[in-house]
Amino acid sequence: MPRSRPRRRAEKPPPVWRRWRDRSTARAEAFAGSRAAVVVWSVVVALGTAALVARMVPVGPELLGGAGAVTVATAYTVALAARGGGRPVVFGALALTLGVAVLVVDRDALRSGAAVLTCSVSAVLAVMVTVPAVRFWQAARECTVAVLVAAVGALATVGFEPALTLARFEHVTLALSLGWALVTVHQLGAGLHGLGRRGLIAVVVGSLALAVIVAYAELLRRYGTPGLTGRLFDGVVWSRENLGAFPRPIEALVGVPALAWGCHMRARRRQGWWVCAFGVAAATPVANALVNPGITRVEAALSVGYGLVVGLFIGYLLIRLDLAVSGSRGRRSRRAEEAAAVRPEPPRHHALA
Repeated sequence: MPRSRPRRRAEKPPPVWRRWRDRSTARAEAFAGSRAAVVVWSVVVALGTAALVARMVPVGPELLGGAGAVTVATAYTVALAARGGGRPVVFGALALTLGVAVLVVDRDALRSGAAVLTCSVSAVLAVMVTVPAVRFWQAARECTVAVLVAAVGALATVGFEPALTLARFEHVTLALSLGWALVTVHQLGAGLHGLGRRGLIAVVVGSLALAVIVAYAELLRRYGTPGLTGRLFDGVVWSRENLGAFPRPIEALVGVPALAWGCHMRARRRQGWWVCAFGVAAATPVANALVNPGITRVEAALSVGYGLVVGLFIGYLLIRLDLAVSGSRGRRSRRAEEAAAVRPEPPRHHALA
C-alpha cells in the first residue's frame, strides 16, 4: 500500500502590522529616490539653516538653535544614507529621535556627542555628493559644493552648543570622518584590489601628509620653542591683520587638493574615490569652523575661503602633473583625453551603490 504524502501546512500570512510596515517602508524608500524628495529635502535644509541663522543673529526664541540643528542633522543623515544606498528612512528616523532626545535631556555630554556626529556626517556627505569632473573648472565647482555643504553643517554643529576642548574636538571629528569616508569608499571602490598603483600612492601620500600636518601642529602647540612658534605665528598675525584671516592648513594643503584631484580622476578611473576620501580633510575643518570661540564668524568664513583658493591652486598643479605623467601633452591631446573621460556615475541626487 503506497504511503500517503504528508500534507504541507499552509503558510500563515504575515500579520497586518508587518504588511503595513513593509508597504510603508517600500513607499518611503521609493519616494526617497525621487526628484520630489530632493525638493522636500532642500526645503527642510533651508528651514533648518534659517532657524540656525536666526538664532545666531539673534532673533526669535532660544529653541530655534536646537531645532535647526536637529533638522539639518536629520536631513544630512537621510541624504548620506540615500547616497550610499542605505536605508534613509530608518537612519533619518533614528537621527531625529536622538536629536530630540538630546534637546530634551539637555546634558553637555549628549550635546557634545551630537555635535561630533553632526560634524562628521556633514564632512562625509560633503565628499559623497560630489560628481566626477572632466575639466579643472568642474573640479573647482565640486570643491565649492562640498565646502557649502560642510558650511551648513558647521551651523548645525555649533547649534547643539557643545561643551568641549577645541583641539580634542577637531582631532576626534577628523579621525571619525576620515575613517567613515574610507569605509564608504572601500565599498564604492570595490575593495582594496580596486586601488591600483596610482591609487595606492595617493592614499599613502595623503595619509602621511595628513598625519604630518596634524602631528606638527600639535607638537608646536605643546612643545614648540618661543622663537620658532613666534616666527610662525608672526605670519599668521600678519595674514589676520592684512587679509582678515589665515587659511586652514589641513584644508588648503590636503583636503581641497585631494578632492579636486580625486573628482578629476573619478571621471577617468575608479581609484579617484580613494583620493576623494581625503577630501574630508577639507570638509571637517569647515564643519567645525564655528566651534572655536576665539575667532569671529567673519574670520572663520574668510579662513575657509582662503583655504579653498589655495587648495584649488595646489589641486590644479596636481591635475596638470597627473596629465603630464599620463602622456596627454598639448592642447589637442588634452581635448582628446577629456573627450575619452566618460566613466559613468549616478547623478548627485541618486544613490552611488
